[in-house]
Order: sequence, then structure tokens, then C-alpha cells
Amino acid sequence: MDPSLRWGGVEESGKGHRPPYLIPAVRWRMSAAMSILARPAAPSPRPNALANWLLLVAVLVFAIVVVGGITRLTESGLSITEWKPVRGIVPPLNQAEWLAEFENYKRIPQYAAFNLHMTLEGFKAIYFWEYMHRLLARGIGAVLAGVMIVAWWKRAIPAGYGWRMIGIFALGGLQGAIGWWMVYSGLSVRTEVSHIRLATHLIAALLIFSALVWTVLDLRRLARDPDARPARPTALAVAAVLTLAVQIMLGAFVAGLRAGYAFATWPKMGDEWFPAGGWNVAQGLANLHENPIVVQFVHRWWAWAAAIAALAVARAARKRGAVGPVHAVATLIVVQIALGIATLLTGVDIAVAVAHQAVAVLLLAALLWAGHGLDKPKVS
Repeated sequence: MDPSLRWGGVEESGKGHRPPYLIPAVRWRMSAAMSILARPAAPSPRPNALANWLLLVAVLVFAIVVVGGITRLTESGLSITEWKPVRGIVPPLNQAEWLAEFENYKRIPQYAAFNLHMTLEGFKAIYFWEYMHRLLARGIGAVLAGVMIVAWWKRAIPAGYGWRMIGIFALGGLQGAIGWWMVYSGLSVRTEVSHIRLATHLIAALLIFSALVWTVLDLRRLARDPDARPARPTALAVAAVLTLAVQIMLGAFVAGLRAGYAFATWPKMGDEWFPAGGWNVAQGLANLHENPIVVQFVHRWWAWAAAIAALAVARAARKRGAVGPVHAVATLIVVQIALGIATLLTGVDIAVAVAHQAVAVLLLAALLWAGHGLDKPKVS
């Protein structure tokens, strides 16, 4: 027999022998699998491939922010009253398990205050959004961990980016703890989660999102030029991002305090630019984060500061020859302001409000894109 047709070096014969024509194919598959699993002897950076995977993770973070907005607006965030990082992957599978989850929900103040007439079917509806939110969070962690492990094993992480990826993963773990810290605030005394903790949870998510987007842009630049260094954020870009971050934080305050329902008119609040008696003297500066009227007022007008700062970055990027990010920033600012006004005028329609939050994240991405290009020579 031809040696190439031997199985493990021994000729096959007799009853039940393997067809000889299959053995080379098996060997080829085994060889291919081993070549895939083999670790390169030398570093083999693949910045473009790594950028694609991290972009996928950024898209998933965008998705979880959108689902988080739906969760908040549908009052679903307290429907799961326990934190089970592993066992929580499996939802209730039968009537007894659903009833047990419903009984847990009945023990918290939100149920007694607002949902005494809720049916099991109604509970399942709010449970769905919180479950999807937590499932997405687990999925993001799993995908990012998988990307990191495979890229490390294949030695595909460019020099200097390993610690950055570990930092992003660590932020993801911290975000899970912040999420439970937020939910816990609504399980004993309050009928809703703390709006301060809600804002912290959202800003932490956007910090992860920003780190992913900036890293993707750095890796794309490295793929085009192997000698390129990571971009350094300019003072203008940092100022614009922080201004937008304050506006997003105020938006979280508006959502957490239900301040969007205070006045459904624009540009005035009712018949006045600022309603008489809207400022509670006893609260002092706490009005800025505790008083729904003041929070809505500040959110309305800080939007213009965020828009001006973002346009300043877009203008600077245009001077350096950028086109795509400039158009993206300008377009998204117009859309975002229109959605903010529409959210008020529709009495916080869920679809409009969720779109408003989603476009805020897209605007952040566009601003990072434009800001990233500021750290390069001006195109003459």
C-alpha cells in the first residue's frame, strides 16, 4: 500500500477498515487545523483585522446603549432583582420559574407604587428588555475576550495596543458592577433607580465606546502607514467631547427624573423662557441635578454649547482636508437637535426618545472621527 494511504503509520485492513481515499483528506484537514491553531514564532501584527473586530464590539456597545434607553423608558430596569452573572444567561423556562421571578419583583417598592394590577404577561414584557440588556452585556464581554485571546495567541496585536485592549476589557467589567450598583438603588426604598447612578452607567458605557472607536481609528491609520503612531487628542477635541458628555449626562438626568414630561413646549417652557418658581432656593446648586424643571432647562440650552463645540472640531478637520467626518458631524447635529425638540413635543414618545439617545452616540462617534484627524499635518 502507498504510504500516503496509511492511518497513523499502520496499514488498514480487514473488516471495518477506513476507505483509503478518505485518509489523505483527513490528514489535510488535520494539517489545516493545526496550522490555524499554531502560534506564529514571530509577531504578526494585523491592525486592519483587529480594527474590524473592535469595530464590531463598538457596534454592540452602541446596541446596548439603545436597548438601555428602551429599558429605561419602558420602566423595565428593575424587573430582574438579582445579579447572576453566569446563571442569569438562562431566562425563566417554565411557569413556575416565571412566577418565582414575578414574586421577586412584587417585593420591591416600584411594584407596590405603580404596578399592583400588573399581570404575568405584563411582567414578561418588561422582563424582556432588561434580560436583553444584560444578555448583550455578557455578549460584548465574551466577544471582546475572544478577540483579545485569539489576537494574542496569533501575535496579531500591534506593539503598544495590548495594554489598551486590556484596559477596555477592565472597563467593561467595571461597567457590569456599575450596572448592578444602579439597579440596587431601586430595590429597597426608591421606586426607580438613582438618576445619578443611571448617568454614571451611561457615561461609563460611552467611555468604553469612545476608547473602542479611537483605537479602531488608530489601527486603521497604522494599517495605512506601519510607522504611524497613535493619535494624540487635541485640546479642542477634548473640550468638544467633554461638552457633549455633559449634555449626554444631562440627558440621563432628564430620563431618570422624568423631566421630559415637565414641559412639552419649545422653545419656551410653557409661556415663559424659565417658569416662575422653577428654581428651588432651598436646594441651591442641587437644582442642577435634582430639580426636573431646572434639569430640563439646562439640557435644552447646553445643547447649543455642545453643537458649537462639535462644529468647531468639524471646521478644524475640514481645514486639514477631512470630508466624511465633517459632513457626519454637521448632519448629526441637525438631526439630534430636531429629535430633541420632537421628544419634548411628542410628550416623550418612546421611539423618538430612543432615536434621540441613539443619535447622541452616533454624534459622539462622528466627533471622535473628526477629532482623530486633527493630529496630523494640515493638507495644503
